[in-house]
Amino acid sequence: MLFNHRYRYLFIIILSLYTFLNTALCDVYHYFNIEIEWYYALLTITGITFLTWEGNRLIKPYFRKRFLTPKNKTRFLGFFFLAGNVVAPVAAFLVVYLVGNIIHGYTWQQNSNPYKLNIIYASLINLFFHLINAILFFLKEYKRQWAEAEELRRTSAQAQIQLIKNQINPHFLFNNLNVLSGMVIKDNPEANHFIEEFSKVYRYILNNQEKELVELRSELEFVQPYIFLLKKRFDEGLTISLNIPEHYKSYHVVPAALQMLIENAIKHNIVSRHKPLHIYIHANGNNTMIVSNNLQLRQTGEPSTKIGLQNIRKRYELISGREIEVKETVTTFEVTLPLLNLN
Repeated sequence: MLFNHRYRYLFIIILSLYTFLNTALCDVYHYFNIEIEWYYALLTITGITFLTWEGNRLIKPYFRKRFLTPKNKTRFLGFFFLAGNVVAPVAAFLVVYLVGNIIHGYTWQQNSNPYKLNIIYASLINLFFHLINAILFFLKEYKRQWAEAEELRRTSAQAQIQLIKNQINPHFLFNNLNVLSGMVIKDNPEANHFIEEFSKVYRYILNNQEKELVELRSELEFVQPYIFLLKKRFDEGLTISLNIPEHYKSYHVVPAALQMLIENAIKHNIVSRHKPLHIYIHANGNNTMIVSNNLQLRQTGEPSTKIGLQNIRKRYELISGREIEVKETVTTFEVTLPLLNLN
């Protein structure tokens, strides 16, 4: 921001010269009966400007640490400005006392007008500094938020592409169509049920692919038909357990996060009747949801691009500032998702 600018000393000199020239042109010293040499007048203005600027620069880290929060940035600027209004008069008093009382030997009565004028100048210059600082502060915040919004749009686009890859790629379509074909050939009464659940999966993806967040209740309703499709494909080779208390279902998550984590587990692990894959989805009572599975990695599995996890991680960071947690041990793989309360 302004007070830490690398050219601050140049600004101080330019501003001091500009102020001195204006006071000289307006005959300020003559009208207020102030007897002082021009170089001491310039020294006084420069000293007050310098001490006011540097005083604000030195106290800024304390106020930034003490009052600056993501939700309340104006409080930091307000308290910082009030503190600057203490620094400025003190700076004016010290400089005028040095130049008037000590160097020139003036009495307190003779220095009365210089004190008043320079305290007013210090207060105005402090106001000017803080106005410029606030403008630069909010401009920086705007640029940061704009960059985050652009990153969110880019990440959301990647997530949509990933959803399409995961759900509408030939493997997914052919696997489920093969299951459906077998049902139809056998005149299985579950064929209609399978088609209905299959359509629910795609309807959810189409309706929510552009949203930033969805209610956990909707996400769980989508996962149920998705689990049904997977169970028809893997039968006893896959078990998926859900344990989400009702009061958590009004919280929000990023769309299709559960589906992507389930798909990730199936993609990289053996799923068979002899070595079943167990996936557990539960809330841990800390406003988070855990998706874990036993680890039995394929020897010749598909190479991991980690795009799914990266997209989920990035979207959580940009939308809420919170992070997902990924833990891997010898026997388990676990992802913790924040549950967001929009209220």
